[in-house]
Amino acid sequence: MIRWKLAVVMAERNISNKELAALVGMHPTSISKIKTRRRLTRIDEATLDALCKALDCQPGDLMVYEEENSDRT
Repeated sequence: MIRWKLAVVMAERNISNKELAALVGMHPTSISKIKTRRRLTRIDEATLDALCKALDCQPGDLMVYEEENSDRT
């Protein structure tokens, strides 16, 4: 599974939803919605590009791969 780390990156940079929204050109509520996701769902290239530019980071800084626990026997 791909885990979304936007909240972590925002906390590290001490940036609020409102500040990031202004930099990215989105509504603060939209930032809040994508920030609180635990799993990465669809995100378009333009949004990812804007987030990386505003946060001065790479796409890999915003997401991490974690193996899902499989209890298959």
